[in-house]
Amino acid sequence: MSDTALPKSYDPSGVERRWYEAWEGSGCFAPRGEEADGAYCIMIPPPNVTGSLHMGHAFQDTIMDALCRWQRMRGRATLWQTGTDHAGIATQMVVERQLEGEGLKRHDLGREAFIERVWSWKASSGGTIVGQLRRMGASCDWSRERFTMDPGLSAAVQEVFVRLHEEGLIYRGKRLVNWDPVLRTAVSDLEVLSAEEDGHFWHMRYPLSEGDGSLVVATTRPETMLGDAAVAVHPEDDRYRHLVGRKVRLPLAEREIPIIADAYVDPAFGTGCVKITPAHDFNDYEVGKRHDLPLINILTPDAHLNETVPEAFRGLERYEARKAVVAALEAQGLLVKVEAHRHMIPRGDRSKAVVEPLLTDQWFVRTEPLAVEAIRAVEDGRVRFVPQNWAKTYFEWMRNIQDWCISRQIWWGHRIPAWHGPDGQVFVARSAGEAADQALRAYGHSVPLEQDPDVLDTWFSSALWTFSTLGWPEATPELARFHPTSVLVTGFDIIFFWVARMIMMTLKFTGEVPFREVYIHGLVRDGEGQKMSKSKGNVLDPLDLIDGISLPDLVAKRTRDMMQPHLAEAIAKATRREFPEGIPAFGTDALRFTFASLATQGRDIKFDLGRIGGYRNFCNKLWNAARFVLLNAEGVDCGSEACRADLSACDRWIRSRLQGTLGEVDQALGEYRFNDAANAVYQFLWGSYCDWYLEMVKPVLYGDGVGEKARVAARWTMVGVLETSLRLLHPLMPFITEELWQKVAPLAGVGGGSFLMLAPWPQRDEALVDGSVEEELGWMIEVITAIRNLRGEMDVAPGLRLPLLVQGEATVVERLRRHEGLVKSLARVDNWRELDGAPPSGSVSGVVGELRLFIPLAGVIDIAQEAARLGKSLERLDKDLEKVRKKLGNPEFLAKAKGEVVAKEEAKAAEMKQQRQGLLEALERLEKVRTQS
Repeated sequence: MSDTALPKSYDPSGVERRWYEAWEGSGCFAPRGEEADGAYCIMIPPPNVTGSLHMGHAFQDTIMDALCRWQRMRGRATLWQTGTDHAGIATQMVVERQLEGEGLKRHDLGREAFIERVWSWKASSGGTIVGQLRRMGASCDWSRERFTMDPGLSAAVQEVFVRLHEEGLIYRGKRLVNWDPVLRTAVSDLEVLSAEEDGHFWHMRYPLSEGDGSLVVATTRPETMLGDAAVAVHPEDDRYRHLVGRKVRLPLAEREIPIIADAYVDPAFGTGCVKITPAHDFNDYEVGKRHDLPLINILTPDAHLNETVPEAFRGLERYEARKAVVAALEAQGLLVKVEAHRHMIPRGDRSKAVVEPLLTDQWFVRTEPLAVEAIRAVEDGRVRFVPQNWAKTYFEWMRNIQDWCISRQIWWGHRIPAWHGPDGQVFVARSAGEAADQALRAYGHSVPLEQDPDVLDTWFSSALWTFSTLGWPEATPELARFHPTSVLVTGFDIIFFWVARMIMMTLKFTGEVPFREVYIHGLVRDGEGQKMSKSKGNVLDPLDLIDGISLPDLVAKRTRDMMQPHLAEAIAKATRREFPEGIPAFGTDALRFTFASLATQGRDIKFDLGRIGGYRNFCNKLWNAARFVLLNAEGVDCGSEACRADLSACDRWIRSRLQGTLGEVDQALGEYRFNDAANAVYQFLWGSYCDWYLEMVKPVLYGDGVGEKARVAARWTMVGVLETSLRLLHPLMPFITEELWQKVAPLAGVGGGSFLMLAPWPQRDEALVDGSVEEELGWMIEVITAIRNLRGEMDVAPGLRLPLLVQGEATVVERLRRHEGLVKSLARVDNWRELDGAPPSGSVSGVVGELRLFIPLAGVIDIAQEAARLGKSLERLDKDLEKVRKKLGNPEFLAKAKGEVVAKEEAKAAEMKQQRQGLLEALERLEKVRTQS
């Protein structure tokens, strides 16, 4: 085999690993290029150090890598800044689970030893996702990889905290927060997932303190009544107006609490009386502030009842306490009734535990002053959302922004740079020494200081990502060169977590926006449009799609750690049904191209294996086309610019079509229409180049009586167009294009031992655009397609050459004559002639514009036999269609089946109807042929 020859089949795994190592080893991912058009920079949304690659990562990284490869080839100094997030809560949970397996808790180790254990875990197991990103072909500059707890980034976090505190934008206060009793830490509103669950409404009677009578209140959390501070009624509710100012006796606690009037109460809901527990409900907290009610906290950090409640309930876990309180109320005759009630339950997104509103000391960022300029930056276009509708979501949140609770009661993370004195004074400083100096000035003598035990919310350090990774607070060359960054590629679910906070923090500390554009992509769903989740058993692993996985391994993977045996068995059955032979290896390029082709702005992705299988076929098609080109170009004259004068109409046509495709792809990538870019290059390569041009050129390469100049011009064209197309396709399919380009480029006189990923991006050449030849060859393709369709409809053997008769104006017939060689070769026509009178009996006909086509079939096919074949096909189809119709007409099926299942059956019925219509039309044509014979 020669140096340029290719193996018969494409093996993605060997090609991908070899080229990635070559790129990284040669420093191809580092910024290089001219600054004339400005540098280009994308910041990777840092994945959690605990994470592994999922379909959302793979989709997002495909988009970012395509943009970076495109801009790099355009000659811009391009930086894809990579790194990982320390993921405070998630990482601590991983290491604590390891300790549990050893019979230990983190408190057994102590804080410092535990943190050392986490660093040790990161060193040994924290790089999984980094290796997986490499498998996706991510061209990140790994030499600049960052971690949110690197010394440099930690210094930036500390500096931001201190400055914000100095300006009064960070403060410490006792506030009601979302408390996760499993993790024993505060969590933000954005980290709480609320969903409807079955529960109860307990109706309880509170007796009036003086005289007869009582009020009835209802609650979904009866244990919290031990912390009640009032009962509220609406001020205009005539039923209770006379009771406002009086008191009720709080059952079980034997305290008196006031009856107050507040417009918060809905008089039409329940009895119109509401128990107010300011320390355990956010709405009650606001009512309590308005009426100066006491804040009675009844819970410990692990959700047990504390010493403020009656002795009988102290130490009980919250749900045990609920049972005990209800039983005690019932025993005293104060439980009126219990109703089933479906309501929203808040759970922590990490622990899945029910979150409790809890009164604790926390650190907060005063966000409203920071939001003003962040809102203005989007309003005036300094930051642009794509699609634009996401700006509305951003504005709605920013204009109603609440202060941000940034402290977390865990050990792993950036420890808050604040030190507490013996009398509670707090000293915020950049170091313990600086805090000691502050304390010395405050007390007049040295005092012992203790650093605040809390750490910062992970999103605090992430908010600084665009500038801290580039060296801030130092004025580094990288910061000057790459900031503001060009675009942020992210999902809509972290617009509030991350995007908004980055804009606020970056504007505050650099005076610049963090990025000029935000491209918001959709979710990756399964083929039925369902969200992928472990409990549904529909999760696809990108690496399984790349490398393949056997059915037993896939079943084991999907049912691993399933606590419910019936659910695991159902998932196993569904997996065996969907993937009877496991998942084949599709390769990275096919996966990337699938993501790109589905990346329609503003829509989620429905991912199915049929699509990725089709793009694996596209890889094979491209591979075989390159083999054909190399076979016919190696060791012979492949021409040069001097060949331009000898180009045939076909050569000019494919070169002109290429220019149009170059323009389409360039514009689509610039507008983040990745699906349009993928479709344009796919249609050109598969359709125009492989299916048409390479077939058109075969008679030139192999035919008798063809001049050498024409052959050289054809070789120059097919090599040059393929080389340019590989550059065009590279951002979406980097591996196969690099492999093929290395073979093709030398024949095209380019390359010079470099890499395709560093080659110049192809530019549209207006001089090569030829509208007239595109119109003429486009018409000729329609003629050939029409003849092929007539042959196919009549089931004529592919290799059988047929006569062709035509009718039309002289200019149309002359156009056909100019390209008769193509017609004979590509439509398998033996000979053709112009028809003067009526067509021969037994002919089938077609029309292309003003040209009528006739193919005599007498003696070519057995009409009766063909009609019988079509009739049997129609009979089978009618039986299958009737089954689907019965299913769709079954009310029980429609009532029980999921919407997507019904839609699938409806689509099947529509497709069968279309097939049926085609068969009827074919029978009708046969009947016409029979009657004419």
